Amino acid sequence: MNYIVCQEPGTFLLKEGDMPQPKEGESLLRIRKIGICGTDIHAFGGTQPYFNYPRVLGHELAAEYVSGKAKGFKKGDAVSFIPYFNCGTCVACRNGLTNCCSSIQVFGVHIDGGMAEYVVVPDAYLLHGEGLDFDELALVEPLAIAAHGIRRAGVRAGETVLVMGAGPIGIGLIQFAQQVGAQVIVLDVNTHRLDFCKNELGVWAKINPLDENVIERLSALTNGDMPTVVIDATGNRKVMNNAFQYLAHGGRYVLVGLQKGELVFSHPEFHKRESTLMSSRNATREDFEYVIESIKSGKINPKKYITHRINFKDLPADFETLMAPENNVIKALVELNE
Repeated sequence: MNYIVCQEPGTFLLKEGDMPQPKEGESLLRIRKIGICGTDIHAFGGTQPYFNYPRVLGHELAAEYVSGKAKGFKKGDAVSFIPYFNCGTCVACRNGLTNCCSSIQVFGVHIDGGMAEYVVVPDAYLLHGEGLDFDELALVEPLAIAAHGIRRAGVRAGETVLVMGAGPIGIGLIQFAQQVGAQVIVLDVNTHRLDFCKNELGVWAKINPLDENVIERLSALTNGDMPTVVIDATGNRKVMNNAFQYLAHGGRYVLVGLQKGELVFSHPEFHKRESTLMSSRNATREDFEYVIESIKSGKINPKKYITHRINFKDLPADFETLMAPENNVIKALVELNE
């Protein structure tokens, strides 16, 4: 069996290993598509905080069920799975917050993941394909993170939401905010992604901080009120720190993006707004099921995000091309040969 390991920052190696063997309560899956996400890019670049090397990356996965005894699953079924393995006993798990379990093991982050021809997965985390194809199934996980972020923020119809970062997670945040009736402003330095959000997603307004005074632009758009919800999907420290001043009085600031350093902000400015600051981590089964239903019903079409495809065995040599801004990558899928 072939697999790809991130040996150290900046180095992918294609290796051969034994076929994984499922134990009781586990199933063997054949990986068909792998989504490349910000976590993979940050891990490759050495900036992912929850990470040790060497590590097999990959947690945005579409697969074919091969063998096991999982109820309701049979050989050949198109499947995905929730890649956040929780303990079930900590205070978060006891309160239903399995996405932020105190000893969580995220597939492809804390433990080896899905950049492999075959993987073994606990049955409890499997998801039925529900008629979705492999492209769609590979994008369920990042969309679930976005859906969770919008639910965490408590976005309501009629609110103005500023989404910072127009990558795949940011695009998902935009669409799920629109789905509940919010008007969305997107901020990014990548003009290609801004144009995509305006032309394909119909965002209310787009802002490039390199071209405009963000505070003045937001104030003009909101008649001086500023957005009631600000969501970061950049993981960029400077962007995250600057965003406190973009928030309306009484507003909520939600951190979906992740970075290694400290947040620094003016306490008086934050305090006078009676602001709410929160993080949003991973997603729950409820979020995954909501995303699958949204794709099935046609409310979300993730295929329009896919701009690049790469063969599994070419990934070690070509991965850095996916990071180059001039290539205008929005979402890249790794494809395993039929």
